[in-house]
Amino acid sequence: MHQSKSRVLAIAAAAAAIAAAAAATGALAQEQVTFATNWLPQAEHGGYYQAVADGTYEACGLEVEIKPGGPQVNNRALLIAGRVDFHMGGNLLQAFSAVAEDIPMVVVAAHFQKEPQVILTHPDGPFDTFEGMAGEAKMIIGDNGFQSFYQWMMDEFGFTEEQRAVYTFNAAPFLADKNSAQQGYLTSEPYSIETEGGFTPTIYLLADYGFDTYATTVETMQATIDGKPEVVQCFLDGSAIGWTNYLYGDASAGDALIQAANPEMTDERLAYSRDKMREYGIVDSGESETLGIGAMTDERFKSFYDKMVKAEVAPEGIDLSKVYTLEFVNKGVGLEEKKKLTGG
Repeated sequence: MHQSKSRVLAIAAAAAAIAAAAAATGALAQEQVTFATNWLPQAEHGGYYQAVADGTYEACGLEVEIKPGGPQVNNRALLIAGRVDFHMGGNLLQAFSAVAEDIPMVVVAAHFQKEPQVILTHPDGPFDTFEGMAGEAKMIIGDNGFQSFYQWMMDEFGFTEEQRAVYTFNAAPFLADKNSAQQGYLTSEPYSIETEGGFTPTIYLLADYGFDTYATTVETMQATIDGKPEVVQCFLDGSAIGWTNYLYGDASAGDALIQAANPEMTDERLAYSRDKMREYGIVDSGESETLGIGAMTDERFKSFYDKMVKAEVAPEGIDLSKVYTLEFVNKGVGLEEKKKLTGG
């Protein structure tokens, strides 16, 4: 497939940057590693597939296998058992739980600065603010959501257990009731409602109202950090550049790999998800704009943990220093590639 000059230059620059990092850290030639995701291949995994397609991982000596997750797959268990090298976390709640259970699993990067969790309403319904739904709207929320972000919504904004209805991942109850609001994922449910319901729902991104967890994290075991720090660095640098190219460059090569692994992903669905990630700053906003994609800070971890303790979602007394490390991020990886691709 023909590649634009800017894309070729970006890939060449990425390869040079990764190769330089490999030389500095001494990464071994073509070491095989496995990255296990937490769901089926989709645009929300695009940066990793792009890094494979572009040869960005290969440039610093890694042969990366992406092992998809799914509804009946527990890839985190494979990480803990030492059968995969890296795992894609959801938000930070499971990382908190791992430390509480003395599991030496560490978050080494956050490729989503904002979790894509949303609440959806009818554009012609009675609610025109997020706060206005508290105590009033029929809130269609799944069990996992009720046990996590909805607890925070009750604590922070006054939503109630009584107004909650169970979400069964069927949009029909929401579509039939303008007084209802439904949980969703920014890149999924809004698309389904547009195509099935024939209207564009109003979107409230929880991250923009204070639910400030990182998401799509990279988790690994402490033993990997101690024994193979150069592999961790290469994987994270390659992922940051892969995400930069996927969001701002020609994503066709990454999309082709996603579709080969998950034929249900249409071109339209992939493009919609990528557009939403850019529009809402899911991958690249705030800290990542100056520190590079994957950025994390002590302040964000403490902020979210304190909120979850207050909402009685996370246990008190966790040693946050065991949850994550900043050793491998915040180095500006990908910023030069982004400038070249965006002209900024």
